[in-house]
Amino acid sequence: MRLISPRRAGGVLLLLAIATGAITTTVASARTSTKSATLQACALLPDTKSSTRYTLFDAPYLTAAFKAAGVSAQVLNAQGNSARQKSQAEGCLAKGAKVIVLDPFTTAAGTAITAEAVSQGAKVIDYDRLVPGSKVSYYVSFDNVKVGQLQAQGLISALKAKGVYANKPTVAELNGGITDNNGHLFKQGYDSVLSPLYKSGALKKAAAGDQWTDWDPVKGRTIFDQMLARNANKIDGVLAANDGLAGAVIASLQAHGLKPIPLTGQDATPTGVQFILAGWQSGTVYKAIKPEADAAAKVAIAIVKGQTVKTNGKVSGTPSILLKPIWLTKSNYTKVFTDKFLKKSDVCTGQYAKYCK
Repeated sequence: MRLISPRRAGGVLLLLAIATGAITTTVASARTSTKSATLQACALLPDTKSSTRYTLFDAPYLTAAFKAAGVSAQVLNAQGNSARQKSQAEGCLAKGAKVIVLDPFTTAAGTAITAEAVSQGAKVIDYDRLVPGSKVSYYVSFDNVKVGQLQAQGLISALKAKGVYANKPTVAELNGGITDNNGHLFKQGYDSVLSPLYKSGALKKAAAGDQWTDWDPVKGRTIFDQMLARNANKIDGVLAANDGLAGAVIASLQAHGLKPIPLTGQDATPTGVQFILAGWQSGTVYKAIKPEADAAAKVAIAIVKGQTVKTNGKVSGTPSILLKPIWLTKSNYTKVFTDKFLKKSDVCTGQYAKYCK
């Protein structure tokens, strides 16, 4: 999801400000003896730039789950720095952590951290994104190929609803991070739907219209500005891999005085949902992060307590727990409120309040 997702254009800039805060969350260590406190687990999150989800959702949910189980743990964020994430892992291991829940900033960082942890007798749970070929014990995430398929199907539905699908619309793709395995899984999913349509001529891929963004909305904005120029401002729809990139597209469209076009996202961020309500974004993939965080924490807690871990599948040979994503639009956006994923006040505020009546 990389979620993820979220900023540029109005509310996007606001979320960038939010994303820079709350760097690190630490769970108060529970004493395992009267003499010393032992760190039993760590959760290492990648950054706050690619998605605000890590600050708004993952960190507090993981923190609460460990605390409820009486497991001493730290939840740390690398702030987009592989060396920092590796140093955080080393610190956790030095304090005695026997399990690491790892959402790696890069594949290389994930591989190195996992190898170091295993060499010290600890186990690693890949969280949200898998590092293929590493010595990871378990993987907890959503079905990421399905995420991409939902995005493609949502884009096609939006093109049809707008009445442009029959005219062989021009579509651009803003992919996530090229070093992120999840980014490739998302792309595998949406390409499985879109590629046959490009081949048949039902859709036309924009000139220079398939590029990787490193999950960076600023880079995404620059790339999409260039796409518009290359295509004489004639792009009919965009497969944006998350809400942050969708926000970059919206900012570009608005700066060029263009109208909304079918546009996907991912992560169901407050800004993403606002853009959906306002008609600038067609939909977003909703991945309820609490069940994902709870599932990862449950595996870690089971390992700490010597209990059996139950899985429901395998990905690249790794025992996995996979959750189901949902395509969120104007028709079902209130699910994020009923699930307590977002508060209504997070979305229905300011200029967006009128859309929630």
